Amino acid sequence: MKKTVQQILLSLIVSSMFLTACNSRTNEENPSIKENMTIHQNSKQGVTADESNNRNSQDSTLDNEWADTMEDIRIKLTFNNEEVIVNMDDNPTSKDFLSLLPLTLTFEDYAGTEKISYPSNKLSTEEAPSGIDPSVGDFTYYAPWGNLAIFYKDFGYSNGLIKLGKIESGVEKFQDINSDFTVTIEKVD
Repeated sequence: MKKTVQQILLSLIVSSMFLTACNSRTNEENPSIKENMTIHQNSKQGVTADESNNRNSQDSTLDNEWADTMEDIRIKLTFNNEEVIVNMDDNPTSKDFLSLLPLTLTFEDYAGTEKISYPSNKLSTEEAPSGIDPSVGDFTYYAPWGNLAIFYKDFGYSNGLIKLGKIESGVEKFQDINSDFTVTIEKVD
């Protein structure tokens, strides 16, 4: 009887330690809502991991004029007879994005906070931070999904989010668009 009680107590202690260890996972180990949606989104689009990662190296290489300096690089977003200018950040992901321009993409609303679109190619995440806390007007790339995101409302820290640039003015133009819309993105000379 004493041996049985000891075995039961030992089992309870081991089970308790196991459950405690399972509950103490960090946020990085717990997938966010967006990361959970990645599987759904990719399957909806018929994209495999190999397809999204296999890019022609020529597509991700910028002309030398863009590689030297990014200080004054700006892009123009044209939609619904409106124009918004974005000052681009100097990072490998921004440079990779610039190599794809000009682009015409369809944006949609996501969570009443951002407008998102999926370029045909995933961008480089070389030297990218693990994530950022975006602010209103940030033009970003969400690496886990492979989508661009324009924030028109504040949002919390997101793993995998990379800032590409900041809207100079006119971010409010995105807030009132309730349906999908087409945006032409091009470099400003």
